[in-house]
Amino acid sequence: MLYRRLGQTGLKVSEISLGSWLTYGNGVQDDTAERTIDQAYELGINFFDTANVYNRGEAEKVVGKALKKYDRSSYVLATKVFFPMGDGPNDRGLSRKHVTEQLNASLRRLGLEYVDILYTHRYDPDTPVHETLRAIDDLIRQGKVLYAGVSEWSAAQIEEAVRVADRHLLDRIVVNQPQYSILHRNIENEILPVSQKHGIGQVVFSPLAQGLLTGKYKTLNDVPADSRAASDKMNRFIGRWFNEATFEKLGRLRKIADELGIPMAQMALAWVLRQEGVSSALIGASRPEQVVQNAKASGTALDFDTLDAIDEALA
Repeated sequence: MLYRRLGQTGLKVSEISLGSWLTYGNGVQDDTAERTIDQAYELGINFFDTANVYNRGEAEKVVGKALKKYDRSSYVLATKVFFPMGDGPNDRGLSRKHVTEQLNASLRRLGLEYVDILYTHRYDPDTPVHETLRAIDDLIRQGKVLYAGVSEWSAAQIEEAVRVADRHLLDRIVVNQPQYSILHRNIENEILPVSQKHGIGQVVFSPLAQGLLTGKYKTLNDVPADSRAASDKMNRFIGRWFNEATFEKLGRLRKIADELGIPMAQMALAWVLRQEGVSSALIGASRPEQVVQNAKASGTALDFDTLDAIDEALA
């Protein structure tokens, strides 16, 4: 496993990181989740991701329990705050009240004294950015958070956060967590340039496009029974990809991976990691063997001819 700096910080994170969205605390048995996390740790993955809203805190409990056996200094852990955790008017968003209360609740579920990264899970138009950044800065000063991050913020919102932090001498955000994959390249035009200008690293989620880039889906009508697309709950996330144009691209990408002699998932992850601004590719895994396969992407370099062929396959 290779490691990269998180943006321009001194923190080193594994090129492949492991998340817990839609899996731990609900979709995967707790013992299987723990074995998957153990496998990741054994392979050198030191970066783990969760959020308070993932199964209403249950994912945090599973992740915290699994990591408890390891030295706290040996791994990097991120969680998030924004989405509703109750029915009250202050049980959501990025107000000082919600950020502070939810971070403390996350620490209790995780069984930890601090998290390495606290992401604001989305931008909150109802709360001044200064209020949110000041609350996180206070948590950093208390030693409960080490680094501030955002997820799915626009380039303009990231610029605003940097400007506000500098004006008020607050800790800057150092990491952004956007969606990014061969099939979803929205961050390339604005978010990557703005982030690189300000030293903000990218920890990208869904680098395998909800499993489409694993190669398990051969045709539009051939849906494996144990796949996300076969689940009503998961299908609302992956269903948007199910069209003829996407599957034509998948067929062309599969041929490129076959010519390279590597699984399509390994090629897709290596393609994401080719970006200088990407610090880590965040995978989801429900079984230990999936982590083993995906971890092989670390250190896999794609030559210019392959990158050109991928661009042509997407045209």
